[in-house]
Amino acid sequence: MEGMQAYGAGKAGGAFDPVTFFQQPQTILRIVSWLFSIVIFGCIANEGYINRPNEVQEYCIFNQNQNACNYGIFMGSMAFLCCVAFMALDVYFPQISSVKDRKKAVLADIGVSAFWSFMWFVGFCFLANQWQATDQDDDPLRERGDAARAAITFAFFSIFTWAAQAFLGFQRYKLGADSALFSQEYTDPSQDAAAGSGPYTSFGGDNLESPPSGGGGGGGGQAGDDVFDGTTGYQRQDY
Repeated sequence: MEGMQAYGAGKAGGAFDPVTFFQQPQTILRIVSWLFSIVIFGCIANEGYINRPNEVQEYCIFNQNQNACNYGIFMGSMAFLCCVAFMALDVYFPQISSVKDRKKAVLADIGVSAFWSFMWFVGFCFLANQWQATDQDDDPLRERGDAARAAITFAFFSIFTWAAQAFLGFQRYKLGADSALFSQEYTDPSQDAAAGSGPYTSFGGDNLESPPSGGGGGGGGQAGDDVFDGTTGYQRQDY
């Protein structure tokens, strides 16, 4: 009974359908988040550093704050890996036959998605604040402004894509938790009926005592021969 339409997935062992998989809203959101992380990582890593015309040392485009660039690069790369990992889990998820393991996977999806939504909110505020405080004279040719604005914009969009993944994961959790079919306390009806029936109770007539046998060890045969059948009158027994 386990693994059959539990937590939004079909029976374990079914064939993988790539068309259906990539049409799922959750898969689409993961791909979009994956692309956003690539854009953020690429913009900061490739064009997030500038140097003055008379200097060799490069500075972070975000107010020359190295922590801002490091934050964007680290978050972009880690979000990329998380998207890949959870897409692989989505592919493997229908093969999980245990309801408890499916529940753990869905809860992990909710927690990680909510975490990344929060972290991208922090990243967006951090990068936007540092960009606002940036001295435009640091980039007199305005070569890197588009990359900075793109990183900030996609960090903002990532807040909602990860939040939407957390919401879909919560719906999957409710689907599995609210279903009586996949309740952890589910019992087989046949077993429940067997457990509910008590020990066999004999019919009331079985409590009647059998008539005593005739006196003496050898009187059994004579008593059997003289059984009253109701067809004749009373017969006196000679002793």
